[in-house]
Amino acid sequence: MAANTAGDIRMKGSGYYSLATTGAKDVIDGALPLVIGALKAMDIPDNGAVFTMADMGCADGGTSIDTIGAALRHVRGRAPSRPLSMVYTDLPRNDFSQIFQIVHGLTDIPAYAPDIDNLYVFTSGTSFHRRLFPEGALNFGFSATSSHYLSARPGPITDHVHMVGASGAERAAYAEQGRADWSRILLNRAADLAPGGRLVLINFCRDEQGRYLGGTTGVNMFDTFDRLWRALADKGVITNDEYAATVFPQYYRDVEECSAPLVDTDHPVYRAGLRLDHIETRVIDCPYRLDYERHGDAAKFATAYIPTLRSWSESVFAAGLSIGRPGEERAEIIDCFFDSYETFVRENPQGQGMDYVHTYMVIKKE
Repeated sequence: MAANTAGDIRMKGSGYYSLATTGAKDVIDGALPLVIGALKAMDIPDNGAVFTMADMGCADGGTSIDTIGAALRHVRGRAPSRPLSMVYTDLPRNDFSQIFQIVHGLTDIPAYAPDIDNLYVFTSGTSFHRRLFPEGALNFGFSATSSHYLSARPGPITDHVHMVGASGAERAAYAEQGRADWSRILLNRAADLAPGGRLVLINFCRDEQGRYLGGTTGVNMFDTFDRLWRALADKGVITNDEYAATVFPQYYRDVEECSAPLVDTDHPVYRAGLRLDHIETRVIDCPYRLDYERHGDAAKFATAYIPTLRSWSESVFAAGLSIGRPGEERAEIIDCFFDSYETFVRENPQGQGMDYVHTYMVIKKE
């Protein structure tokens, strides 16, 4: 049976992720004032030293291209003599080749690299659950829609595919793993970050009203994932063991959980010098549902909406399938699953959609 862990999870490559995730780009574009504000609050002398910036958990780099470009141009304007080192980080299986194609203007996505001098672009196939840079080498860090992924799956969820549908001890195990991983992530960034540096982190969350990705109003996305995957088990298309093995290795923190390591004076993260400068929650409406409300074509809505779900969730369902199945058979099952979701949306369009619910955080290192 395939082990479903964070290491198995990756976004679809070859530019699919950016092309299919309009909403994720909307989330990042909305963070630009926070990014520029955080940079303005930093002392960035024009002293010729390397200024290092990172996009952590970057996927193919397309959704953040405009925000990262604006940030780099801001630094270049304030410090013309400083070499700029831009580092994109993600898991080893990420499609890093697509990042270079996007950044250097070899796709239809507008790029920043051709217009910024003394810029050096790198990638790192290292999880943000680990150290990414030598001590104090990072000046500015950015991460969006990534830190909800856990370093390991803490246990089974017997009757759902995601922690939002878990309860009791199973839910508590995910909360504890989420707490430990968040502390580890922040401690690693505290070591990476130079004194006076900043982090802008945008994370999936459960907001003050209990809302989360795909669980705001109307049809619950994760409940639909679970119901349709369970239906394949009921039909014998997948086994009960494969259904049980399919769990998203994620935890959605609330504001208190996000803030705690940064405001508790006894916490190791606080003692390492990280301070919470700003936190807020935002809900970004699903752009595909908004389009549907304008055009009213359910089939068009379903065809546009399903690829964005598939771009980030497909590997979770694929990882739940037995490695004893031939690759072609596994691909057919995944196609069947997402086809069933598309049919469901086409036949029941009202209330469908994946609203994005995030915390927007600015963190500084004293």
